[in-house]
Amino acid sequence: MADNMETVLIFIKSIRWQDMVDIILNSYILFRFYVLFRITNLFRILIGLSILLIVQRIAVSMGLIVTSWVIQGITAVSALVIIVVFRNEIRSVLQVKNVRALFWGVPQASVQSPVQIIADSVVDMARKRIGALIVFPGKENLGEVVQSGTLWDGIVSKEMITSIFWEENPVHDGAAIIEGDRVREVAAILPLSRRQDLPSYYGTRHRAAVGLAEMTDALVIVVSEERGTILLMKNATITPVLKKEDLQQHLQEHLGMTDKNPSRVRKEKIEIWLAAIISFVMITGVWFNISRGMDSLVTLEVPVEYMNRNPAMEIINASVDNIKIQLGGSVTLMRSLKPDQVRVRVDLGKSVAGQNIFTITNDNISLPPGIFIKSFTPSVVDVTMDIPEKKELPVQVDWTGRLPDHLRIERITVNPSTVQIIGGQRILEHMETVYTEKIPLDSIKTSQTFVVNLALNPPSLKVAPGSKDKITVECVVKNIDTAQTAPPPKP
Repeated sequence: MADNMETVLIFIKSIRWQDMVDIILNSYILFRFYVLFRITNLFRILIGLSILLIVQRIAVSMGLIVTSWVIQGITAVSALVIIVVFRNEIRSVLQVKNVRALFWGVPQASVQSPVQIIADSVVDMARKRIGALIVFPGKENLGEVVQSGTLWDGIVSKEMITSIFWEENPVHDGAAIIEGDRVREVAAILPLSRRQDLPSYYGTRHRAAVGLAEMTDALVIVVSEERGTILLMKNATITPVLKKEDLQQHLQEHLGMTDKNPSRVRKEKIEIWLAAIISFVMITGVWFNISRGMDSLVTLEVPVEYMNRNPAMEIINASVDNIKIQLGGSVTLMRSLKPDQVRVRVDLGKSVAGQNIFTITNDNISLPPGIFIKSFTPSVVDVTMDIPEKKELPVQVDWTGRLPDHLRIERITVNPSTVQIIGGQRILEHMETVYTEKIPLDSIKTSQTFVVNLALNPPSLKVAPGSKDKITVECVVKNIDTAQTAPPPKP
């Protein structure tokens, strides 16, 4: 249990702020795709394609090569088909009035409600002088006062309502009873009103509408074919309608409908929040699959970079030049990893002259996104710092081996005999001479001139500008057997 908890903690610590931004940004993009396309027919096709992609990944994991290949081909072709077939829907979604609508807000489906359809139909019939009598039942049953007409049971549409009251239609003289979004009956006969105070121009339609409104809680609409007027009858009230918006409002009030139905708004909010959560979970799963799934390990030797060094000091010695790092990540990311993308940096900003010990942590190591550290060694770097200075030192030839027995060195000339060396103060104060590279004595057969480099140790030492870094050593030898001294050859 403790190991599992430790693994979880390590995983949480490995998540960077860049990873969170990556997940949130792509989650929001996916969420916006849902919001923009949920009211289109394209959305169902996209859901089907998503399911195909999931099945394809499952087929790959199970080793179903042919199945995976077939599904991949289908999805590739489907993407092209979608662009061609649904190009109008895609254009209508993306063709917004302002860019803000693409990134914010929830577009509503532009679908007419039954109330809008009925209002449009009634206003259109009034304009064309088509008489009409439409009943909207309330809570009371109309069966006892309305003589049954012809069962219709059709979905409300402007064309249907207009055709019912067309004068050549046999059922146009009766009333149409509408419940919800369906025309239940046509050619229904309503009871006539016995009121004596009604205008004399009220015909049978008007008196039938007033009669039903007096006896029930139904709402009745009357369209006059002679005057092209619209009247609403409810209870004992007769209301003339001049605007379509007023007619819609009366219908909504009677049917108990509002533009902001609380239950519908609440349902839509739940749907939107659920879509946001699902988008976040899906993108998190994809991120985890890419950055952590199918882990692969690789070991790199990364050179240590020293930063913020005090210009007045030099690095005299460092215990290590490279850090061995074992990295983990998905196979895809590890294949694309380049050595120069991994860097180890040590901050020398607080270093002092002398020995400085730095502990290497994960913060010292920079990695590409999605790559994480499994281990590294060493975890400590020992860096010696010192203040550089110049010092003039005599040059000493470093001989090695033995001169042949028949030869004897008569004279050695070193040019230059002294050089200026730049190095750490602590090192130079203990140095009295500087040596050349080794010159083998056993290779000397006659007088000879050598041109050699200086053997600077430690490597942090260097020859000052203006001093020669090549030393000329002129060696004059004498052959004892012949007692002759041979002049050295010209270099």
